[in-house]
Amino acid sequence: MKHIFFIDLDNTIYFTRPNEELLMGELYTFLESLDLGISNENFQLAKQEMLRTPFQKVAKKYGFREEVMPDVLSYLQNRGVTKPLKISNDYHYIKSLSGRKFIVTAGFSKQQTSKVKMLGITDDFEEVHVVDVSTTNKKEAFKLLIDKYGLNPDDILIIGDDAESEIKFGLELGISTFLLDPENLYPNAKSTFRGTDLSNLHAAAGQ
Repeated sequence: MKHIFFIDLDNTIYFTRPNEELLMGELYTFLESLDLGISNENFQLAKQEMLRTPFQKVAKKYGFREEVMPDVLSYLQNRGVTKPLKISNDYHYIKSLSGRKFIVTAGFSKQQTSKVKMLGITDDFEEVHVVDVSTTNKKEAFKLLIDKYGLNPDDILIIGDDAESEIKFGLELGISTFLLDPENLYPNAKSTFRGTDLSNLHAAAGQ
């Protein structure tokens, strides 16, 4: 039975798309005021990827001008969510898991911790660990938490929506994973368990 859980935040505990205007509206407006050095078509594509992928990765992929990046990063580092977010309808499956729960999320610290607060779930987790993808990744975060709390990897289940981040890194560390893939974005990805929703999460955890 698994009784320690490392859980992703964005598109796992809640979904970004139903909260897009609240989360991203001001950022989109700010970015539109800058010369990013990309076409409008690519900007529209980048906006959609920002809903799923850390900003720095999107900026690098689409080639945002290096000259504007310090201003953008400063803006993002000082930005928080100040209005309530809508939690996933499946969150009760996570909340009812028996054991220790940690949020492991990539992004900017103020923004990610404010999301947890605005979701009203702070007390459900032992720690919210925010990963700065410009300097590290979730694999290193998992190792850090295991060492910090003296955890046994055999007791851990990693839950998330990104087959190329938390799921991949979890498997590399020999940790069981649950890939949440409601849109079947990763049909061929490896994962110990998977689902289009979280209804079989307790079975995967052996609870």
